[in-house]
Order: sequence, then C-alpha cells, then structure tokens
Amino acid sequence: MIFNNVDFDTYFKHYPNAEGYFGKYGGAYISDELKQAMQEINEAYFTICKSTKFINELRSIRRDFQGRPTPITHLDRLSNALGNVQLYVKREDLNHTGAHKLNHCMGEVLLAKFMGKKKVIAETGAGQHGVALATAAAHFGLECDIYMGTVDIAKQAPNVARMKILGANVVEVTHGLATLKEAVDAAFDAYTREYKDAIYCIGSVLGPHPFPMMVRDFQSVVGFEARAQFKEMTGELPDAVVACVGGGSNSMGMFAGFLNDPVDLYGVEPLGRGTALGDHAASLTYGTEGIMHGFNSIMLKDENGDPAPVYSVASGLDYPSSGPEHAFLHDLGRVKYDVINDEETIDAFYTLSRMEGIIPAIESAHAVAYGMKLAKTMGRGSVLMCLSGRGDKDMDYVIEKFGMR
Repeated sequence: MIFNNVDFDTYFKHYPNAEGYFGKYGGAYISDELKQAMQEINEAYFTICKSTKFINELRSIRRDFQGRPTPITHLDRLSNALGNVQLYVKREDLNHTGAHKLNHCMGEVLLAKFMGKKKVIAETGAGQHGVALATAAAHFGLECDIYMGTVDIAKQAPNVARMKILGANVVEVTHGLATLKEAVDAAFDAYTREYKDAIYCIGSVLGPHPFPMMVRDFQSVVGFEARAQFKEMTGELPDAVVACVGGGSNSMGMFAGFLNDPVDLYGVEPLGRGTALGDHAASLTYGTEGIMHGFNSIMLKDENGDPAPVYSVASGLDYPSSGPEHAFLHDLGRVKYDVINDEETIDAFYTLSRMEGIIPAIESAHAVAYGMKLAKTMGRGSVLMCLSGRGDKDMDYVIEKFGMR
C-alpha cells in the first residue's frame, strides 16, 4: 500500500534510515562519546537480530516465560451496550508482569548480555517498564537501576515493591515535577557516567537512534500477533485499531502489524484536565518540532522553548514528547492522533471492569475510552484496542482520587 508517497510494502526496510531518521524526525543528538556507544549498540543489535540463536532464544522466552501469544478478547457485553460495532482487545495485560513492556525488555537485556554489560539502567513512570526490566535483569543475572520520580513512586507503590522484590535498585528522582520526564533526565545522566559497563534500556520508542527502531521491532510482536489472531477469529481485518500514546511503545508495536492494511489507526493521547499548557500531555496534538533526550520529534514547549510541564492521570503517559516514528506517521496522516481526558478515562476504567471483568491500566483505559467513543460514531464494523496493561497498580490511586463508582 502506498500512502502519501510512502510504500508500506517495504516500510520497515527504509524507516528509519541509516542515521535513524523517520523523515525529519529521530536521529541521535548526543555527545560524540555517547554516539560511539550508540553505534556499538546499533552494530550489536543488527548482529544478533539476524542470528538464528538469538531469534530462537527470544521466541522461546516469549513462549515459555512471557506466555505469548497473548489472546484477543471479544467484548460482547460492552459491544451490545454501545450498538452494532464489535469491540475487541489485544490482551497485553496477560503478558508476564502485566503489560507489554517485557516484550522489549527481554530483547534489550539479551542484547546487554551479548555485549558483555554488567548492568541495565532505565527510567519508569507507571512502573511497568521498571518491573519488566527488573524481571529481565533477574532472569539473566544482571544488576538493575531504575530511576523513578517521587510523584510516581507515591502513585505506583505496588510496582515499586515489585521492582525491589526482583532485586532492582529504585532511585528516587526529586527534582522538577518529579515525574517521567525527570526520571528520563536522571537515567540519561547515569548512563553517560556508566555506559562502558551498562546499557540504558529505554522504555519506549524514544531516545537517540537505535532505540526507537529497536523498541518498535521488539514490540511489533503485538501487532503481528493481533493481525493474525483477528483474521482467524473473524475472517477479516478490523475496521479500526486503537492504542494509547505517551512515548508510544505499545501503540507503535500494535500499529506495526497493520500499517500496510486498509485499516484506520488511532493513537490516543492524554488530554488530562484540559487544553491549557501543563494540564495535559498531548504532544502530537498540541506540540511543535523540537529536540529532547537525544532525538527530534514533536514536543510540548514552554515560553523559552524548553520541554513544558505536563500532566496525565496516567503516570506512563505524562511525557512532553512522543517517539519520532509517531511524529512521522502523524505528519503523513497514516495514523490519526486524538485525545481523551481524565474523566472519560476513569469512566472507561470502571466500565470495562464492571461489564467485562477486565481491570485495565489507566494508560490502557485511554484507548478503551476512545474505542467506545469511536464505536458510537460507526454504524457497523469492528474496533480492536490494545489493552497495554492491567490495572492492579492503579486501583488504590483511582479509588482514593476518584472514588468508587
């Protein structure tokens, strides 16, 4: 399929290019010393991703340790309540550790082991990436440092406990807003000091090349599984695919399976409390081109052109930019990016829980809310949503902040 002069038949061969660009987005805006480290990671990745031994080990891990493939569930009661459109969810909440994050963490730690590294470093917001990386580090016997903002530590106490039980060192980040952006800053600073012995396992399709590409590749298992499963279940492809977007790893993985199909793709950003700067984290909807954390993308900026303060009820979505591939697909128009606010998100959180017996992560509830809204505008058809994680981590916070509904 050719869309706006981009041939999606050969898309993954050409995007990103050798310098890590998706059109004008991406790249590696880092020191020369770190560029050399990233080049070593890039070369190691391209060595092992073509290796039968690595591919077979990763497949075995996904099957025997992670529990893949994760299923697709038809939301029969919710579909009937909304009308004639049939709703489905890809169940990444049933992936080991409760979210999609382990898909790339196992691959990244395998890479670290191949490169002879002794430690893995990462940031986390909602805690799912931290838990996944701590799990992978424990599985392979590597040290693990997880940087997490004070605000998110308080909101995500169960995941903090899980990381510590798994043997990770959770480093509290107290400066600035003390959320995801600051955690990334701190993890990046640590990596610049320790890159000879450690690898920074970025938690999304973000950062300098090759991480947006690598994380997408590892997460694409979600989309390619979902495409095959949906076709087997229904005999056709879904009319629409929906996923939440913060940095964008679950959505990029989901979209990867459908980019070359006549399927509408929707990326859902957090509108939070409203459109005022500082009340949301919808960078693709309200941002402009800018560089942060080593890559060029679309970002929210303050009056000085620096990354703006952001907010989302979902700790995993409160980041002032999105992955460069999302910015590219946004400009192409191949993916439509839209927003869902906090109130709609919490309504969807309770609706899915009560009607289908599935408690979603607050991040995933953004996609569910949008899928429900989309279904009401369609006369017929089907919507497949990525349920990127389970909501165990969020239950106490939701009840405390929003009450039992």
